[in-house]
Amino acid sequence: MQDGFRGIWIIQNAPEKPDVVVYYCHGKSFRWQLHLITDPNILGGGFSMGSNYFYMEFLLAWVTLLQKAGFKNPALFALEYSLVPDTVFPTQIEQAVAAYKHVLSVVQDPSRICVGGDSAGGTLVLSLLLRLADDPQYARQVPGLATLISPWVVIHSEKNVNTASDYLDSNTLHFYGSQYAGRKVSVHDPNISPGRNRDPLHWIRATPSYGWSFLFGSEEVLGPEIRDLISLLKKTGAEVDVNEEFGGIHAWPVALLYLGEIEEERLKRLKKIVDLMRVKILLEKI
Repeated sequence: MQDGFRGIWIIQNAPEKPDVVVYYCHGKSFRWQLHLITDPNILGGGFSMGSNYFYMEFLLAWVTLLQKAGFKNPALFALEYSLVPDTVFPTQIEQAVAAYKHVLSVVQDPSRICVGGDSAGGTLVLSLLLRLADDPQYARQVPGLATLISPWVVIHSEKNVNTASDYLDSNTLHFYGSQYAGRKVSVHDPNISPGRNRDPLHWIRATPSYGWSFLFGSEEVLGPEIRDLISLLKKTGAEVDVNEEFGGIHAWPVALLYLGEIEEERLKRLKKIVDLMRVKILLEKI
């Protein structure tokens, strides 16, 4: 625990300053998520369970691929935010902001930071960026890139409708979203549901210097709201890289690392993220 937040550092060479840092916010516990794929009647969800330790193979693979891509000393910081119902909004966002400031103090150059998250972790990343945009001290300290994997853009939305393929359940999402909001704040508050913020100028200020990356599946319950946010960001003139996988379901780039049978298949989506980081961050510095 440091300054009100906890997390895990992964770095190739700890004594040296990293030349790139992935700041990651996890979504669900993937032990739960992978089980849910075969048993969709199990309840569980965003902000209420999960840990970076369930993501460790994914996180380690990310750092390894960054080194192979040409980064000399890649690092990753994974936030271990507090879970609901023990703590509710705004605790998780405050922890995310404090952890970002810590990461920035280590790497010093915000353009060398890639913020990322999946599912509820994606919600926190979006909220973090909007919060930074309103902070006079850090408004010019937005990261270089944001990579969102199946972000939960709007906590309660009539567009979050069950699909034949995705294992997420809209009613369960709404239940856990209400837990996250607590009793004092509406689930429709843009501070909780970043997709409710439709102010283009706010998003312009929140946009990372090298833009956005979205990875999600065409069959996702969360898909319609993800597409709406992408449309809004494109209208602001931001650079937005979109990978919508036909027939894909929620957080598939992460789940595939555990379900894929061969290495090429397991790492294919993660390599797309690393390739973009190489172009946007590494090559921009040459």
